[in-house]
Amino acid sequence: MKNIAYAWSAVGGDPALADRVTVTARRGVLDARLPVREAARACVAVCALAAAELAARRAGLARVPGVRVDDGAVATSFTSERQLLVDGRAPVAFAPLSRFWRTADGWVRTHANYPHHRERLLSALGAGAAEESEVEAALAERSAVEAEEAVYAAGGLAVAVRTPEEWARHPQAAAVAGRPLVERERLGTARARVLVPLPAGTPLLPAAGLRVLDLSRVIAGPVATRTLALLGADVLRVDPPGMPELPDQHTDTGFGKRSAVLDLAAGRRDFEELLAAADVVVTGYRPGALDRFGLSAEALAERRPGLVVAQLSAWGAYGPWGGRRGFDSLVQAATGIAVTEGTPERPGALPAQALDHGSGHLLAAGVLRALTERSYDGYGRVVRVALARTARWLTQEVAADTGAAEGGYDDAGPWLAERDSRLGRLRYALPPVAFAGGPGDWARPPGPWGADPARWA
Repeated sequence: MKNIAYAWSAVGGDPALADRVTVTARRGVLDARLPVREAARACVAVCALAAAELAARRAGLARVPGVRVDDGAVATSFTSERQLLVDGRAPVAFAPLSRFWRTADGWVRTHANYPHHRERLLSALGAGAAEESEVEAALAERSAVEAEEAVYAAGGLAVAVRTPEEWARHPQAAAVAGRPLVERERLGTARARVLVPLPAGTPLLPAAGLRVLDLSRVIAGPVATRTLALLGADVLRVDPPGMPELPDQHTDTGFGKRSAVLDLAAGRRDFEELLAAADVVVTGYRPGALDRFGLSAEALAERRPGLVVAQLSAWGAYGPWGGRRGFDSLVQAATGIAVTEGTPERPGALPAQALDHGSGHLLAAGVLRALTERSYDGYGRVVRVALARTARWLTQEVAADTGAAEGGYDDAGPWLAERDSRLGRLRYALPPVAFAGGPGDWARPPGPWGADPARWA
């Protein structure tokens, strides 16, 4: 329970509530050299506990409902993008140019799942480098750091594979080390509207009636908002036109949400109408990328007093890499995780995109705790989570669990479900966030990307 207590304190939780968590430990779950199972369990536990706390507050309960965390449910959810089937078809996880490559002095990891990132990667490596063999040859001529800087300068995504010791000497690692696991700050002085109590005799949906504007992409941010949707929030994901989310990724993280397209410049009035009725805004773009649209935490809170702003980034909004893009796989490569989980011949990876899923649950927990705190004092908050800080926690702070397991994890079946949707017949991972009286599944399946109007339900 040490890891759960630490993560709970990171989101500002009352230490006395940590004993409301019950864990079902299982063997063979997220096996790795690093304590991935323990970190994943703690992230889900604090998210469920924050949900139970807010539910108790809104329902007027004398005691916070008990939280149940099952390692099987956690492992299945943390690999949800692999568990997904759409009409029996398995999704494609990584594009051909998203992988490890040999360089003149080591390895580099690239990310080119999105077409614009692929184009920038190829541009950085020289015209005509369109085949894997050509990319391989171009990278083999450069050092890993040279490739990292050249691709970054072109707007692409590549990171040198570093050992834990090499990362520890990097200025960004020092900047990350000085930050808390979850950054929390009170915003402004204006008061927010009071949360409506939950009706007696209804399911405990702590986020019922709350409106969440989801301006995030990929996995971590959408996992956070997928969790808030599970808990009853009206979540509207808004993407820019011409930049569709990868279809399978959108399906996996789209449960419980609606999806709209909106140009933040041309559709300014529409966005301001959405903001005027929002309780939470979640952003997942690189730090500063949305500031020109007036979407910094301070600017948002000024226009919408009492707003809770949640920000997810790869490297944090500080240090020399504070403005850089990044993804789970790249953070693993940079921070020494790929070396730790690899072999002498080749870098490796965690058994799940645990930095994404873990950070998403921590961000959701931070939002839920901010809403609980706001229900007492009326003030808005900003919550920030960085994949690189989650990586530091995993690699240096999470304690391995040496206790006895209660069972194994041979089959994800008990934590999978099927349902029909406008996208086809879906097999998907059930949510791992569970507490007494809480929901067990999302109220609605995902729909087509951008198919909903940009307005609240």
